[in-house]
Amino acid sequence: MKAIDPPPMPRRTALAYAVGLPLALLALIFLPAGSLTWAPGWLFLGVLVIGFALSALVLARVNPVIFRARSRFQPGTKGWDKALLAVMLPAMTAVLPVAALDAGRYHDASVPAWMVVLGYFGMLAGIAVAAWAQAVNPFFEPGVRIQSERLQRVIDSGPYRVVRHPGYIAALWLFFGMALALGSFWALLPAALAAALLIVRTAWEDRLLQAELAGYAAYAQRVRWKLIPGLW
Repeated sequence: MKAIDPPPMPRRTALAYAVGLPLALLALIFLPAGSLTWAPGWLFLGVLVIGFALSALVLARVNPVIFRARSRFQPGTKGWDKALLAVMLPAMTAVLPVAALDAGRYHDASVPAWMVVLGYFGMLAGIAVAAWAQAVNPFFEPGVRIQSERLQRVIDSGPYRVVRHPGYIAALWLFFGMALALGSFWALLPAALAAALLIVRTAWEDRLLQAELAGYAAYAQRVRWKLIPGLW
């Protein structure tokens, strides 16, 4: 049986992403901040874009099929996952306008400089670990499902040697890193909501994989930790 990979993203959709995503980021940051001259917003945006651009360049060389896999939610994505994402994705997105409103417009929170630096470190570490996971895992899709038409198999190389869901720990670093990098404590609230839902998703996805993906139960015996080494 031959694996059937997802089709390429339509050119019109790719163009819409290329134009719409930067405009959305600008709107999410600078409209709540109330000014296009908010320097921390431009610094954040520059670091974020450069980080993801470098990640994309690496992935284009080592695992280009990942762009097809992650271009859309594929048929068979679990209904419970769609329900979780319907809350988690808005919560994750809300980190940016809440931080911009707090730190950029009202200046209510005084986040120490060392915590801002820590936020950038967490954000970049999240991008790097997510890229590493995608580089070794061609089945790294945005939705939870068993990818039978792609002949999905257990991936146990790279960061998967340490934890079973490295992409999710990368997402946690991103959620909290973005809030602190923009200098906002209030933005930690939507980050915490997104993180809580992600932890639920991790547990449910892991249960599904152990039940339905051949070899995953044995892999789970070898790699004990779902998300955080030494803890869970």
